[in-house]
Amino acid sequence: MPGSHNVGHVTSPFIARPELLDADPLTATGRPVRWGVVATGAIAATVTADLALLPDAVLHAVSSRRADRAAEFAERFGFATSYSDTDERLGYQALFADPDVEAVYVATPHAQHAEVVAAALRAGKAVLCEKPLTINARETQQLVDLAREHDVFLMEAVWTRFLPSFQRALEIATSGEIGTVQWVGAEIGFRARQDPASRLWGRADGGGALLDLAVYPLLWAWGTLGLPEAVTALGTLNAEGVDAQNALTLIYASGAQAQITTSLLARSPNTVIVAGSEGWVRAQGPDAVYRPTRLDVEVSKGEVRTEEFELVGSGYVHELREVTRCLQQGLTESPVMPLEHSLATMRLLDGVRAQLGVVYPNDER
Repeated sequence: MPGSHNVGHVTSPFIARPELLDADPLTATGRPVRWGVVATGAIAATVTADLALLPDAVLHAVSSRRADRAAEFAERFGFATSYSDTDERLGYQALFADPDVEAVYVATPHAQHAEVVAAALRAGKAVLCEKPLTINARETQQLVDLAREHDVFLMEAVWTRFLPSFQRALEIATSGEIGTVQWVGAEIGFRARQDPASRLWGRADGGGALLDLAVYPLLWAWGTLGLPEAVTALGTLNAEGVDAQNALTLIYASGAQAQITTSLLARSPNTVIVAGSEGWVRAQGPDAVYRPTRLDVEVSKGEVRTEEFELVGSGYVHELREVTRCLQQGLTESPVMPLEHSLATMRLLDGVRAQLGVVYPNDER
């Protein structure tokens, strides 16, 4: 399995190239890349605002089901054109047919990812798709196979992996400075209004706390301890069979453990601590589990050392720089966020859902 746990040292599968820690993500790394954006919701707007900060990114086209939303989004961010659903085809199909679009960012609800991304790959478009890449491992494998068949770039948008603060935390935790990592605790939660029409609660949309949130605390466990030998899971489901809250224990052959909690019922402080035999690393900031801006480090009961990090944009520019750099270099997947990691994540989450009893319509197709 990716990553291994050793006495006093962990080889993390997430440690990135030095330029992710040291380089200015707003400095162009090559030729311009022409982008399309699929969907116009809140996350699409936030990521697009960061994409607009890259000098070698060209905002070319956006698609939405409704023409007015697509046009408004295009005007707001300066896209050259917009597409929407017609009697003949869907908006994203029209966008994928645009020869001036090289790369697309897909921000539709989870359950639509497999269909939309597959269409983009068949059209020869490079794809950055919001997490989770799909609903289950079967769909992820299909997309991976399709990307490799068409020799087209594909990456899941797990943006936290590219943040210098997260990379630095892994560097500290895996260097041996805090001794042997024995325990990781991470949680994330907020109170989501129980609206059946919301994608967060919609069974058909792949709603629930696990698929929407668990990737973030899981990053800290996987990045410092590797993939677990086993996972035990408990959760609370709503009347529709969507998980509202869950608690996972990740168990390692070394005896190390990680506790992960995600919730759509309770507002949490979004904390992270990585504890070793000689000390600990704690991520700090209002969104520490997915966007830390400070790290506290304590070794052998000494003084707590604090390292601060400046947030660039909303924090998505680092993953966008990685996709841009990969395309400029002719790569078909990111060495920092390889497709095998997306597959491993979905296999783990499939196992957790089996324990919780969460089944989506996509699972039955």
